[in-house]
Amino acid sequence: MTARLQRWWRSVARLFVVKTKFEAFMLIYAIATGAVERGMTYLHRFPGTSGWIMFGACTIVVFMAGGKIIDGVERDANP
Repeated sequence: MTARLQRWWRSVARLFVVKTKFEAFMLIYAIATGAVERGMTYLHRFPGTSGWIMFGACTIVVFMAGGKIIDGVERDANP
């Protein structure tokens, strides 16, 4: 029973592995959409300069995470 359960967990875990650049770009798009939504919330909650700083921080994080994701996909593709 445990071998069967381990196989099942392995197959579920494989669903969350980013294998291609297309998948990476779709993941980055999803992260960016959430970051902009969060940034808009900050603009609404903190009007003025502090809201814009928080909005900028949300979007800059997407660029940093996106670069790491793409680098990881390229590194795994070229052993």
